[in-house]
Amino acid sequence: MDWNHYRFVSVWDVSAPPGAVYEVLEAAEEYPRWWPQVREVARADGASGTMRIRSVLPYDLVVTVRERRRDPAAGILEVDIGGDLDGWARWTVTAHGSGSRATYEQEVGVRRRSMRLLAVPGRPVFRANHALMMRAGHRGLVARLEGV
Repeated sequence: MDWNHYRFVSVWDVSAPPGAVYEVLEAAEEYPRWWPQVREVARADGASGTMRIRSVLPYDLVVTVRERRRDPAAGILEVDIGGDLDGWARWTVTAHGSGSRATYEQEVGVRRRSMRLLAVPGRPVFRANHALMMRAGHRGLVARLEGV
Protein backbone atom coordinates (compact mmCIF):
# COMPACT_ATOMS: atom_id res chain seq x y z
CA MET A 1 0.00 0.00 0.00
CA ASP A 2 1.21 3.49 -0.85
CA TRP A 3 0.58 5.42 2.37
CA ASN A 4 0.92 8.71 0.46
CA HIS A 5 -1.88 7.94 -1.99
CA TYR A 6 -5.46 9.00 -1.26
CA ARG A 7 -8.79 8.46 -2.98
CA PHE A 8 -11.74 10.48 -1.71
CA VAL A 9 -15.40 10.49 -2.70
CA SER A 10 -17.90 12.94 -1.20
CA VAL A 11 -21.56 13.22 -2.11
CA TRP A 12 -23.43 16.45 -1.50
CA ASP A 13 -27.20 16.54 -1.93
CA VAL A 14 -28.64 20.03 -2.34
CA SER A 15 -32.11 21.36 -3.09
CA ALA A 16 -31.03 23.61 -5.98
CA PRO A 17 -31.29 22.56 -9.65
CA PRO A 18 -28.21 21.03 -11.30
CA GLY A 19 -27.51 24.08 -13.48
CA ALA A 20 -27.31 26.39 -10.46
CA VAL A 21 -25.04 23.97 -8.58
CA TYR A 22 -22.75 23.56 -11.59
CA GLU A 23 -22.53 27.34 -12.03
CA VAL A 24 -21.35 27.84 -8.44
CA LEU A 25 -18.86 24.95 -8.60
CA GLU A 26 -17.32 26.09 -11.89
CA ALA A 27 -16.54 29.54 -10.43
CA ALA A 28 -13.53 28.31 -8.43
CA GLU A 29 -12.27 31.84 -7.80
CA GLU A 30 -15.41 32.35 -5.67
CA TYR A 31 -14.82 29.32 -3.42
CA PRO A 32 -13.24 31.39 -0.60
CA ARG A 33 -16.55 33.28 -0.30
CA TRP A 34 -18.49 30.16 0.71
CA TRP A 35 -15.96 27.40 1.53
CA PRO A 36 -13.99 28.42 4.65
CA GLN A 37 -11.05 26.06 4.09
CA VAL A 38 -10.37 27.33 0.58
CA ARG A 39 -8.42 30.41 1.65
CA GLU A 40 -7.27 31.74 -1.71
CA VAL A 41 -7.75 31.09 -5.41
CA ALA A 42 -5.72 32.86 -8.08
CA ARG A 43 -6.33 32.30 -11.76
CA ALA A 44 -3.24 32.13 -13.95
CA ASP A 45 -5.26 32.06 -17.15
CA GLY A 46 -8.62 30.74 -18.36
CA ALA A 47 -7.74 27.12 -17.65
CA SER A 48 -5.36 27.11 -14.67
CA GLY A 49 -4.56 28.68 -11.34
CA THR A 50 -3.49 28.06 -7.75
CA MET A 51 -5.42 27.34 -4.57
CA ARG A 52 -4.37 27.68 -0.96
CA ILE A 53 -6.28 25.35 1.34
CA ARG A 54 -6.20 25.03 5.12
CA SER A 55 -8.49 22.93 7.25
CA VAL A 56 -8.09 22.02 10.93
CA LEU A 57 -4.42 21.02 10.79
CA PRO A 58 -1.90 23.88 11.17
CA TYR A 59 -0.56 24.00 7.62
CA ASP A 60 -1.59 25.27 4.21
CA LEU A 61 -1.64 23.13 1.10
CA VAL A 62 -0.85 25.00 -2.09
CA VAL A 63 -1.93 23.31 -5.28
CA THR A 64 -1.97 24.20 -8.92
CA VAL A 65 -5.02 23.21 -10.90
CA ARG A 66 -5.38 22.87 -14.65
CA GLU A 67 -8.71 22.31 -16.29
CA ARG A 68 -8.97 18.88 -17.88
CA ARG A 69 -12.68 18.76 -18.66
CA ARG A 70 -15.51 21.28 -18.45
CA ASP A 71 -18.79 19.81 -19.70
CA PRO A 72 -21.90 21.67 -18.53
CA ALA A 73 -24.25 19.31 -20.41
CA ALA A 74 -22.83 16.29 -18.53
CA GLY A 75 -22.36 18.29 -15.31
CA ILE A 76 -18.64 17.48 -15.15
CA LEU A 77 -15.77 19.67 -13.99
CA GLU A 78 -12.39 17.95 -13.86
CA VAL A 79 -8.90 19.25 -13.08
CA ASP A 80 -5.33 18.01 -12.86
CA ILE A 81 -3.66 18.87 -9.55
CA GLY A 82 0.01 19.65 -8.89
CA GLY A 83 2.05 21.28 -6.14
CA ASP A 84 1.73 19.86 -2.61
CA LEU A 85 -0.56 17.17 -4.06
CA ASP A 86 -0.36 15.42 -7.41
CA GLY A 87 -3.37 13.88 -9.14
CA TRP A 88 -6.85 14.90 -10.22
CA ALA A 89 -10.27 15.96 -8.94
CA ARG A 90 -13.73 15.84 -10.48
CA TRP A 91 -17.15 17.28 -9.73
CA THR A 92 -20.15 15.52 -11.27
CA VAL A 93 -23.48 17.29 -10.84
CA THR A 94 -26.67 15.35 -11.57
CA ALA A 95 -30.38 15.72 -10.91
CA HIS A 96 -31.43 13.97 -7.72
CA GLY A 97 -35.00 14.00 -6.50
CA SER A 98 -36.23 17.57 -6.63
CA GLY A 99 -32.69 18.94 -6.39
CA SER A 100 -29.15 17.90 -7.25
CA ARG A 101 -26.34 15.61 -6.23
CA ALA A 102 -22.77 16.90 -6.49
CA THR A 103 -20.24 14.09 -6.32
CA TYR A 104 -16.63 15.06 -5.65
CA GLU A 105 -13.92 12.55 -6.47
CA GLN A 106 -10.25 13.11 -5.84
CA GLU A 107 -7.25 10.87 -6.32
CA VAL A 108 -3.94 12.33 -5.23
CA GLY A 109 -0.46 11.51 -4.07
CA VAL A 110 1.13 13.63 -1.38
CA ARG A 111 4.24 15.54 -2.45
CA ARG A 112 4.64 17.77 0.60
CA ARG A 113 7.67 16.45 2.48
CA SER A 114 6.31 16.89 6.03
CA MET A 115 3.14 14.97 5.17
CA ARG A 116 5.11 12.21 3.46
CA LEU A 117 7.25 11.77 6.58
CA LEU A 118 4.08 11.38 8.68
CA ALA A 119 2.36 9.11 6.14
CA VAL A 120 1.64 6.13 8.39
CA PRO A 121 0.78 7.75 11.74
CA GLY A 122 -0.82 10.78 10.09
CA ARG A 123 -3.07 8.99 7.61
CA PRO A 124 -6.20 8.81 9.81
CA VAL A 125 -5.70 12.44 10.82
CA PHE A 126 -5.25 13.56 7.20
CA ARG A 127 -8.42 11.68 6.20
CA ALA A 128 -10.40 13.20 9.08
CA ASN A 129 -9.08 16.65 8.15
CA HIS A 130 -10.32 16.14 4.60
CA ALA A 131 -13.73 14.94 5.82
CA LEU A 132 -14.14 18.05 8.00
CA MET A 133 -13.22 20.25 5.06
CA MET A 134 -15.77 18.55 2.83
CA ARG A 135 -18.56 18.85 5.43
CA ALA A 136 -17.87 22.57 5.74
CA GLY A 137 -17.84 22.89 1.94
CA HIS A 138 -21.24 21.19 1.71
CA ARG A 139 -22.71 23.55 4.31
CA GLY A 140 -21.16 26.53 2.50
CA LEU A 141 -22.52 25.44 -0.88
CA VAL A 142 -26.02 25.01 0.53
CA ALA A 143 -25.86 28.49 2.10
CA ARG A 144 -24.47 30.00 -1.11
CA LEU A 145 -27.24 28.45 -3.21
CA GLU A 146 -29.91 29.64 -0.79
CA GLY A 147 -28.53 33.17 -1.26
CA VAL A 148 -28.63 32.91 -5.09
